[in-house]
Amino acid sequence: MLTEANRLGHPVIPIFILKNPTDSWSPGGATRWWLHQSLKQLQSTYQQLGAPLVLQKGDPVTIVSNLAEQHQAAGVFYDKCFEPDALQEEAQLAALLGKKRIPITAFRTNYLFGPNDVLNNAGDPYQVFTPYWKKSLQLPPPAQPVVAPKQIQSVSTPIESLMLEDLNLDPQMSWSETFFEYWQPGEYGAQDTLTHFLENGLNGYLSERDKPAVEGVSTLSPYLHFGEISPRQVWYVVKAWLKKDSSRQKPADGFLRQLIWREFATQMLVHRPDTVNTPLKEEFNAFPWEPEQSYSPTLKAWQQGRTGYPIVDAGMRQLWATGWMHNRVRMIVASFLVKDLFIPWQEGAKWFWDTLLDADLANNTFGWQWTAGCGADAAPYFRVFNPILQGEKFDPNGDYVKRWVPELAYLNKKWIHKPWEAPPVIREEAEVKAGKTYPNRIVDHHEARTRALASYQEIRAQKA
Repeated sequence: MLTEANRLGHPVIPIFILKNPTDSWSPGGATRWWLHQSLKQLQSTYQQLGAPLVLQKGDPVTIVSNLAEQHQAAGVFYDKCFEPDALQEEAQLAALLGKKRIPITAFRTNYLFGPNDVLNNAGDPYQVFTPYWKKSLQLPPPAQPVVAPKQIQSVSTPIESLMLEDLNLDPQMSWSETFFEYWQPGEYGAQDTLTHFLENGLNGYLSERDKPAVEGVSTLSPYLHFGEISPRQVWYVVKAWLKKDSSRQKPADGFLRQLIWREFATQMLVHRPDTVNTPLKEEFNAFPWEPEQSYSPTLKAWQQGRTGYPIVDAGMRQLWATGWMHNRVRMIVASFLVKDLFIPWQEGAKWFWDTLLDADLANNTFGWQWTAGCGADAAPYFRVFNPILQGEKFDPNGDYVKRWVPELAYLNKKWIHKPWEAPPVIREEAEVKAGKTYPNRIVDHHEARTRALASYQEIRAQKA
């Protein structure tokens, strides 16, 4: 985008516009923290290139249209966002600029494909991932990333710009201190993270990616979401590494497959924007959720990581402390909220939206509907994640739990995922006091599973 704008040989006005909050899907607290840090680095980058980054707040359509007209712009360049509000604003801006005869050019640098590039033989979007993945591999490879310009020309007249602090992005809470322990927002952090993964994590990706206690995944999701590294960059860097060492082929394919999942989720959002609030499978509107007034205490316990199920609590505490949660654990905690506590998946989606640094509307919606069983390529209705068995399988020594639930640190691996079953003498030695040092279970999983399966079967029968 910047390269193409600079190629015209005219002065460039880089601008970031923070939209006024419009609905529940306005940027959450964690997103705003990252955005503040990212913009700080971006300001420095543009200053070095020769043109200051303009910061404004308000309606993007009005601001861009007026600015382009005032400066007799030769063109407006932007990177596409496929969220429903953004697509609507794009259409409005194109119409306004068209009347003013100002060219507008959209780029798609944050995606490998467009939402209409990977369609089935009937020309419809896929609702199952595997055929989508296979079809995507038959397409021409994604476009190669371009080299960023080393210098751009600034306009001669200063443009009114807010100070970064005027955007009020950085929340005044503990996140501002703890997040820096885990993240380096910005382009340099993205490159360092990718390099670290290629050197230390890619070879073992297939065997380690489901283990939350080890560094088995890339943690690139926040950088991809904020456009600080593009999927095309990741794609071709990984391909280049394969040329050096072909033994990486299987883990590399497994990793790149995750980038395609991201594309699949985006396609679903574009073709079914209503799914951010309503289930893709309409029969799930009849699911017998707990009433809001009764589930409020259990929702809070889930949010705070005090459910009495160690793997669930570890995940929720990791989320609050770091703004991120391991994907395997995301599935576990989501299943627990929906199928054990009978709390609507929308509540979980809202909490993730506010607390995840990689909060992406397409992926957040897709992930929650998948777990609830009401979305595209969804988990079978009868799949209810058992938090005990999941913990024992993917955190066998309890290392992940002990890190995030330190009150259980002295329990051995036999009891770490089911402390309520440990003999009293074992709990006493480990300084675990039920309901005092660690909460009692807020629900019996086996009873909840039976209830969930009966409810799912009932709505399926109603559809039939």
